[in-house]
Amino acid sequence: MFVRRLSCAVAIVFIGFVTMPAGTRSAALQTPTPVSSIAALQQDQQAQPKRTPDVIFVPTPQEVVDAMLKLANVTKDDVVYDLGCGDGRIVVTAAKVYGARGVGIDIDPQRIKESRENVEKAGVGNLVKIVEGDLFTEPIGEATVVTLYLLTSLNIKLIPKLNQELKPGTRIVSQSFDMGSDWPPEQQIDVDGRNVYFWTIPKK
Repeated sequence: MFVRRLSCAVAIVFIGFVTMPAGTRSAALQTPTPVSSIAALQQDQQAQPKRTPDVIFVPTPQEVVDAMLKLANVTKDDVVYDLGCGDGRIVVTAAKVYGARGVGIDIDPQRIKESRENVEKAGVGNLVKIVEGDLFTEPIGEATVVTLYLLTSLNIKLIPKLNQELKPGTRIVSQSFDMGSDWPPEQQIDVDGRNVYFWTIPKK
């Protein structure tokens, strides 16, 4: 008798669960995370830099971009590396105006997305590559011109890498920030109140 009553009770509970409203029924269960939510979470994680970017992104004014490339005497035979490329405007301009190849490096996925979109809009995808990576560890030995808009402290930190990986004669231009007192610039110009500095890698 007891077994029969228990079976009836279980049947009643089951029927009650099946017939309860969907919202109530879902609350009674631990439902798995929807696939769409997982995809959104993955996208959010991918959008986060692997580490905190070294500087806050501030776009370089186009007139300064033009002056930097002119000061570096960029030609179609050059390979321009922009370390901390932001929205990619320097390498895009180098390709579009001079026909130079360009490589932009940035650690921030959002900047990488913007750079690649700008490369596509400008129609220079055959000349420009955008690399998501750390400017302190990515190889730069192919460069004949390097552009910077970082901080003096970061430029100084980069000096050993620049001297080790770059070929003698490689040109370096930096907006607003120099390389410290131990490596004075060979040239310095003013562009609408902004300093642009120029160096070349010496013979080893």
